[in-house]
Amino acid sequence: MSLSKVLFVTGRLAESSVRSVTTGIGGIEPIVQVLPITVAALLTTEWAARHLEPIPGLERVILPGYCRGDLTSVSEKLGVIAERGPKDVRDLPDYFGQRRVCPDLTRFDIEIIAEINHAPQLKIGELVATADQMRRDGADVIDLGCDPGTTWPGVGNAVVELRQSGHRVSVDSFSTTEIAAATAAGAELVLSVNSSNVDAAADWGSEVVAIPDDPHSLEGLDATIDKLVRQGVRFRIDPILEPIGCGFAESLGRYLDVRRRYPDAAMMMGIGNLTELTDVDSAGVNMLLAGFCQEAGIFSVLTTQVINWARSSIRELDFARRLSAFAVREQVPPKRISGDLVMLRDPTVRSHGLPWLDELTKSVKDGNYRLFAEDGRLHAIRAGLHDSDTNPYQLFTRLLKQHPDLEASHAFYLGYELANAVIALTLGKQYTQDEALTWGFLKGPDYSRHP
Repeated sequence: MSLSKVLFVTGRLAESSVRSVTTGIGGIEPIVQVLPITVAALLTTEWAARHLEPIPGLERVILPGYCRGDLTSVSEKLGVIAERGPKDVRDLPDYFGQRRVCPDLTRFDIEIIAEINHAPQLKIGELVATADQMRRDGADVIDLGCDPGTTWPGVGNAVVELRQSGHRVSVDSFSTTEIAAATAAGAELVLSVNSSNVDAAADWGSEVVAIPDDPHSLEGLDATIDKLVRQGVRFRIDPILEPIGCGFAESLGRYLDVRRRYPDAAMMMGIGNLTELTDVDSAGVNMLLAGFCQEAGIFSVLTTQVINWARSSIRELDFARRLSAFAVREQVPPKRISGDLVMLRDPTVRSHGLPWLDELTKSVKDGNYRLFAEDGRLHAIRAGLHDSDTNPYQLFTRLLKQHPDLEASHAFYLGYELANAVIALTLGKQYTQDEALTWGFLKGPDYSRHP
């Protein structure tokens, strides 16, 4: 098989790195051309075009990611379409790997039931708007959480309105009065039944969730299931997940026990008992429990997103169920498949190293600041200056002394970028000047702007 001839353009400082990295890229014959410049980040396309010469059989030319200017001049000089590669040479293998088939994350097995807590306290318009957002986030069924100890006279109307808006609806109540009204209006699932209300289940015409009488054991569960089977009522089983410190490990074991005893039964897990009751960001918890459910054949989960650290649980579970399905289907760990749930820290943090920063300082000839976050410090570089500190205020104070006529807009820009750099150092994220930090699926607008 003939190899694709690819030209990589770089400067003297990065030559060894480019040669080392490109040698390991399969399917290509790498050609490295070192231009007479120390730091490739200072290249412009017009300047590069003047120093490059056509190469017979060349199929691609990759310029450094920081190379500024229109690529047309390089393309015309070499006779092939020029590309601006990644800004970090170590990302070149991934850059070429973009041609690989992406993992199929469109397939999943787990149904997400999203509960609207204290639904009786909301107006119909608020219920519909909340349900619409939950559906956009990935919810399949909207669960109306009723208030224990009271009877909601409007539950039937709420179900009708949600159904007319295109939602599948479940009702979360032990009150047979509320359940009867909700199921008559079209609620397809009842959470939950045990010995206290199972006798009425045959009258509802809906699927129910069977739970134990004692949430700390499986007491009463078999009797409830037997009665549902005799009545011909469709059901799924939830052995009840318990919070950490209240029997969490044993409750996980009960799910596996029920799966062994009822190998073909549909099952559900109420995940909110862990995400809402644990002082930790919910994404990792949701991923872990989705993986457990996928392997155990538990194909519906109930979630809430009331407390602030769990406010995006529906979206987290949507990504988690896709990753879990892929991992189980392909028998591979869910690693390097998708970065959507890697939010707090980045998968990889790369640094240039102090020698590179020192060489950059010698090469810069203008007064624009180049900012870096490396080795636990903030670095500011311009012509004749390389200053660094762990404290952004102290660093900025010294920069003002060096540059007392700094314009307000540029000062604001430096402050914004230094704030991003401090966040990156604190959390272990990649900082690149003029680029937004990555936050997985939570990425918002990119406000980075160089004046």
